[in-house]
Amino acid sequence: MLDFTLLIEHWDQYRSGFRNTVAASVLALIGSFIIGVIFAVLRIAPSRLLNFVGSAYIEFVRNIPLILIVFIFYNGLPILGINWNGFVSGTIGLTVYTSAFIAEAIRAGILAVPKGQMEAARSSGLSYLQTMQHIILPQAMKIVIPPLGNQFLNLIKNSSVLGVIAGLDLMYFGDLINSDTFQTFSVYIFVGMFYLVLTIPMSIAVNALERRMARSG
Repeated sequence: MLDFTLLIEHWDQYRSGFRNTVAASVLALIGSFIIGVIFAVLRIAPSRLLNFVGSAYIEFVRNIPLILIVFIFYNGLPILGINWNGFVSGTIGLTVYTSAFIAEAIRAGILAVPKGQMEAARSSGLSYLQTMQHIILPQAMKIVIPPLGNQFLNLIKNSSVLGVIAGLDLMYFGDLINSDTFQTFSVYIFVGMFYLVLTIPMSIAVNALERRMARSG
């Protein structure tokens, strides 16, 4: 049985963890989307050098564990004199990791746009970047809404990695509460409920946006 008195007694800790989880997720979402768009464009750029840079970044980041990337920022950078706390290190690591998956999703959307549109835009005098910005990317975004939505949901759940490096997120405070109370079942069920408060509205919003854009498309 759930012990709701535990939730009441430790409400401040749960609230702090929830607030930090939201902050990390929002910051990582914005950052990973921007970085993802950049590397998606590089990945299919006509320049071999830019294509190599985009491909190398995406393949490297996608094929190593998230926790390793976070540890690089948290435990590795101090060797270079850069000391970030758990929240900053975790958020940046989460941003870098998610950006590679978003880049691949956006690249797939770009490739789904008929090639004739790129050729027509370039022949009309637009540069490669202008064509991407005004012609290709707006159409690609409509195509990739479902996979992007899934990546954003994964990002929220993956933010729990901050708990490993004292990132002051929900999992971190959940571990603290559990170490004080030893009520493991109730503690982590409440943590899960807080995550659902974030993921369920996000899932509903993504589905609604997908249906709206399908009607307008």
